[in-house]
Amino acid sequence: MSFRQKIKSNNGILRIDDLKFSYGNSSVLNGISLEVPLGVFYGIVGPNGCGKTTLLDLIVGVRRPKKGLISYKGKKVWRYPRRTLSREISYVPQEPGINFSFTVEEVVMMGRHPYMGIFSTPSQSDRDIVNNVLDALELGHLRNRLITRLSGGEKQRVIFARALAQQTPLILLDEATSNMDIYYTLLCLERIKRDVLERGITVIASFHDLNLAGTYCDRIAFLNKGKVIAEGETESVLVPENIMKTFGVRCEVIKDPIEGRNMVVFHSRP
Repeated sequence: MSFRQKIKSNNGILRIDDLKFSYGNSSVLNGISLEVPLGVFYGIVGPNGCGKTTLLDLIVGVRRPKKGLISYKGKKVWRYPRRTLSREISYVPQEPGINFSFTVEEVVMMGRHPYMGIFSTPSQSDRDIVNNVLDALELGHLRNRLITRLSGGEKQRVIFARALAQQTPLILLDEATSNMDIYYTLLCLERIKRDVLERGITVIASFHDLNLAGTYCDRIAFLNKGKVIAEGETESVLVPENIMKTFGVRCEVIKDPIEGRNMVVFHSRP
């Protein structure tokens, strides 16, 4: 079964067709076309400036493309009312972006706002969801701490928790664990991978770390200079040829001794 046939058979959640975007005269995306199936952990990798963050901004509707379209569940993203879209797609950016004195619990509760009335207070169900997420990401002891008094990694974990509390069928992660140490990186990625497997959600995540992408992603798209260099199942595309084309570095790809997945070992010099 081809990838396109597989998408058709399981009603792919996201389709991107000939997407182009520029900042002024500077072209960032040059005709991107991708299809993301339901219930997969989908990775996007590429060098700085290749368009990863811009692509995620376009998917969530923060920006509008110069050309092309993005369809979510068969409907153009920008046709969704913002409140409706916030029940469908959550987003963890590279930087927390919260500089106000909210507590950790208040920030995570923001993930429940799309389901609450304008003047309503959180229900017991909302509080239970937030408490479960705080416990899962080991944030319970920080619930009353102001987010402005946390470390960078702690802030990022709170924003990650907010997205989980939002309980959307699609989650976007833009280098979402870049500020975290390895323990919390694995904790967060294991939790969201479990949601992919058990709840059937879809995750689209940009990575710099190819070994994290290789460990958690079912499929990977390689981007460079605003174009898709390669795309497919991780086992097939995480290979030295694609890494050289995308990043310009030499490497070997071996099987890791624990999980048996592709693992990238870089040469000491490009």
